[in-house]
Amino acid sequence: MSLRSPANVFRFYARDSLCRRCSYLKTASFSHTTSSRTALASSSPRLKADYFVSNAFAPRLHDDRNSRSRSSTAPNHRNDRNDENRDLPHRRRQAAKRIASSRGTVLNGTTAEAPLPPDASSLLTTASTRHPANCLRRQLSLLLSLSKPRLTVLVVLTAMAPYALYPVPAFLSPSIGLDTPSLSPLTLVFLSTGTLLCSASANALNMLYEPAWDAMMTRTRNRPLARGLLSQRKAIAFAALAALTGVGSLYFGVNPTVAFLGAVNIALYAGVYTPLKRVSWLNTWVGAIVGGIPPLMGWAAAAGESATGNGSFSELLLTSDAVGGWLLAALLFAWQFPHFMALSWPIRDEYKAAGHQMLAWVNSARNGRVALRYSLVFIPLCVALCTAGVTEWSFAVTSLPVNLWLAREAVLFWRHGGFKGSARGLFWASVWHLPAVMVLALVQKRGMWGRVWRSVVGEPELDDEDYDDWIDEAVAGAGPAVGQARVGAGAGVPPIASR
Repeated sequence: MSLRSPANVFRFYARDSLCRRCSYLKTASFSHTTSSRTALASSSPRLKADYFVSNAFAPRLHDDRNSRSRSSTAPNHRNDRNDENRDLPHRRRQAAKRIASSRGTVLNGTTAEAPLPPDASSLLTTASTRHPANCLRRQLSLLLSLSKPRLTVLVVLTAMAPYALYPVPAFLSPSIGLDTPSLSPLTLVFLSTGTLLCSASANALNMLYEPAWDAMMTRTRNRPLARGLLSQRKAIAFAALAALTGVGSLYFGVNPTVAFLGAVNIALYAGVYTPLKRVSWLNTWVGAIVGGIPPLMGWAAAAGESATGNGSFSELLLTSDAVGGWLLAALLFAWQFPHFMALSWPIRDEYKAAGHQMLAWVNSARNGRVALRYSLVFIPLCVALCTAGVTEWSFAVTSLPVNLWLAREAVLFWRHGGFKGSARGLFWASVWHLPAVMVLALVQKRGMWGRVWRSVVGEPELDDEDYDDWIDEAVAGAGPAVGQARVGAGAGVPPIASR
């Protein structure tokens, strides 16, 4: 037994020692004033052994207990911090993605595919709700959302590109001055405006037919008619006015053939494709036909600029000069399948719940095969455009990497059945594929760089014999379109200038 030193009996640093309590009471009057009520209510502290007898093991035991309590409560604080993080929006999104991935792994053996973002109509409708109900800006936004803006812009571009790709004689004949316009800008304005209005009418009729089923799908539930933000009477009036104005613009500003194609497109999309979605999965093929008509409209509009007859359907689209237009229509027809098959796969369950007969859930294996099959036809189509004299032969080479990229994504989509990110990869590949191919075709249009070269170095001086030889070679290479230029040049009046 060892005796403790007297200095340890009254340790000032002990928490409940007598010295600390006494010093606190002595100095309390100098630091603050104590009320009489508090003085009466306060009771003397209980005496503890620590006041008189110091135990060297007590602080150590106390410190050990504190350390154990801190270690036991530390995970709780960490869990509380995790709970707070889970409440944050980005934490909730991450947790939802992990849950979706785990479900996909359990059900299919691979990771699940994240759904695609809402369409432009839904986003525009949501933005319009920030304004008052009777606000003109809100009403215009709702009417604009009826037209499906992104889809309508795409349709207009697919009509403008063939119009610009048409091999007009001004690009092929050196006898026509460089200051002569190849095509009429006013015709292009009427073509773009009429196509836009026809597409807006068809899309509005599509939404008017299926608001109840749009409300069942996350991608379309925010459309104006599905949310009841716009009356059906206004939607019908908008669709009718857009159809009449669009077809009229095409008829009087372009030609009757283009106006007929615009009216047929409205009837096919709203009258055949939309109801067929609830009957058969063949609706996708009808929708692909609808997507292939705008290139024919642009081609027929350009062909009408140099037509010698009355501009009938057979003259503009059923001759050997119209091969390029039908090839461009086939390109847009084929493009619909990899694009839509990839788009519909992540939301196939919603299509099924809404009652839409889509190949993504009716036969998912065939869905992948169809996407792959039509992705492989772009290479021969691009070569055919070169053969038809629409583009230079360099287009077959420069478009090959883009076509191979789409084919590769289609192979992955077919091999993985849409899982492992293959559906999203094919979707974005198709989104970039179409504008890339169109831009490459426009840049390498037949005769364009020759026209640029002539504008730099000057016009060639050809006598009559050399000019006839040049025309014979051009006719053999470019087809009857240049033959018309020869007839017009021989008469002394260029075909486009005569118009």
